[in-house]
Amino acid sequence: MREAERGLLLLRCRLGEAVHPLSQREYTQLRAVLEGARGEGDDSEVSPELLRDLGFEREMAERISGLLNRPQQPKRYLEAQPDISVLTRISPDFPRRLRSLGQECPPVLFCKGDLCLLQRPCIALVGSRLLFERGGRFAQRIGTLAAKEGYVLVSGNAAGADRMAQEACLRSGGSVISVVPDALQNCPLRERQLFLCDEGYDCTFTASRALRRNHLIHALAEKVFVAQCPKPSGGTWSGAEDNLNRGLSPVYVLDDGSDGARALWELGAVLVKDDVASLREQSPSQLSIFD
Repeated sequence: MREAERGLLLLRCRLGEAVHPLSQREYTQLRAVLEGARGEGDDSEVSPELLRDLGFEREMAERISGLLNRPQQPKRYLEAQPDISVLTRISPDFPRRLRSLGQECPPVLFCKGDLCLLQRPCIALVGSRLLFERGGRFAQRIGTLAAKEGYVLVSGNAAGADRMAQEACLRSGGSVISVVPDALQNCPLRERQLFLCDEGYDCTFTASRALRRNHLIHALAEKVFVAQCPKPSGGTWSGAEDNLNRGLSPVYVLDDGSDGARALWELGAVLVKDDVASLREQSPSQLSIFD
C-alpha cells in the first residue's frame, strides 16, 4: 500500500478504533491547504505545529495529527480479516465509474470476493423489499438475462427485489456485486459474488450508509433496471431519482401502471415490459406513456 493510500485510510476511516475521521469536506480542505503550501506529492510529516501554521484551529490540528499518528493501524485492521481487501480512490484498480459521483465518490471501498468483477460490464437491478408477484418475476428475469448476456449484476443484497435478482443470476451461472450498508465481515464468501461497503468492514447499518449504497449501485452500472418503486419515499425511489437528476446511468422501470413507475418516467426513465428480451439492446430513448 502506498503512503498516500495509507494516509487516506487513516484520515477517512475509523479502522476499528473509537476515533472521529474527517468528513469529505474536511479532507478536501486539508488536502487543498497542504498541496498549496507544500506542493502535490509531498508526503512529509504533518504535525500539529505545521497545521496551526497553515491556519487550522488547535483542536482540528490535533485531531488530524492524532488520526495520522497510528501508522500501523491499517495493517492491523486488514490483517484481522484476511479475506477482506481495500481499494482507495487513488488505487489504480478503483472503479472508474464511481468517480462520476464527484465529492460523493467513496474514499475507500472494502471488498470481499472476486475483485476482477469490478472490471467487467455491469447492470443493476433495484426494487422494493415488498414485491408483488409481477415485480418479483421481473427481478428474476433481469438477473437471468444478466448472466446470459455476460453482465455482472449489481444490487444491494436486501430482501425482495435485490436478492431475487441476485439468486437468479447466480443460479444461471452469472456473477454478482452486492453493495451492502452493514458489516461486511458477516457476509459469506461465495463463488462469483463480490461484496462491497464503505467506511469499514465492521461498521453496522445506518440510514446514511444505505443512502450512499444506493448511489454506488447506480453509479457502478451501465444500465439500471427497477422492478418496483414506491413513490415518493424509500431507497429505491431516492436512488433512482438521484440517478435521473444527475445522469449517472440510464434507468429502465417496469411498466406496472404504478404511480412510482409513472413518476420515474416523467423524470426520464424508460418504461419496459415484463418480457424484456435483452438487456444489451435496451437504449435510453424516451418512450411515450401510451407505447
